[in-house]
Amino acid sequence: MVARDSASLRPVFIESPSGRLFGVYRTAIRERGRRRAALFIPAFAEEMNRSRRVAALQAQAFAASGIDTLLLDLFGTGDSDGDFGEARLAFWLDDITAAADWLEAQAGATPCLWGLRLGALLACAVAAAQPDRFARLLLWQPVADAKIMLTQFLRIRVAAAMAEGGVTEKTEELRARLLSGAPVEVAGYELSSELARALDVLRLDTLSLAADAQVDWLEIGSDRSDRLLAQSERIVENWRKAGVRLSTATVFAEPFWSLQETTLAPELIAATTRLFEP
Repeated sequence: MVARDSASLRPVFIESPSGRLFGVYRTAIRERGRRRAALFIPAFAEEMNRSRRVAALQAQAFAASGIDTLLLDLFGTGDSDGDFGEARLAFWLDDITAAADWLEAQAGATPCLWGLRLGALLACAVAAAQPDRFARLLLWQPVADAKIMLTQFLRIRVAAAMAEGGVTEKTEELRARLLSGAPVEVAGYELSSELARALDVLRLDTLSLAADAQVDWLEIGSDRSDRLLAQSERIVENWRKAGVRLSTATVFAEPFWSLQETTLAPELIAATTRLFEP
């Protein structure tokens, strides 16, 4: 009978140039053999908190498939050092590299970068900057254009002000304030001018991945269609032309990152786990 390790779960702190990062490290239940690892890069602001349960369930499923996982809190988020208003895009990219270094040392394998929403876009940015290192990416509902995501984020403040009968604001006014160097608070998150400026120019279609990279791109939908969003289809087509190996799928699930109540996504977890079966 082949010996098998038991899974373990523990909180960890990782040193990054930005500060000390918090993560949850789960080791795999594995037969002896090749070790694998996945680094989870969370979504933006409140989307991160709303998706923690689904990420944890996927990590549990990965453990059963022989994959170590690290669920990371970026600088200024969760239990990592810093406040959200101090966060910068450059810090977050450094955080991902530092966490990947730590996980690789623990697991003995270069991790797959696994990101949700903005986290998927950040994963691609890191992989594009280190094309000889990260051979596999797992993208959950990737944000194609961070500027559009940021505009949607600012609309939360506009809608809240309208609901409370306060001063009516427009997203253009909030953006002008950010461009002037002033921060803007949205739903308890202080968004800095520096972070907003950097996110405004971060887009998937400007990133070049290694020609032999493996990218698994999963989106959710309500009609069980196999088609991705139109913008996603264009990016996927261009990456394929550049030699990137892509698998794509649309699975039936609720947009758990945007719902206040805890919402699970069993079909997403099942589809993802099948992609990583030995």
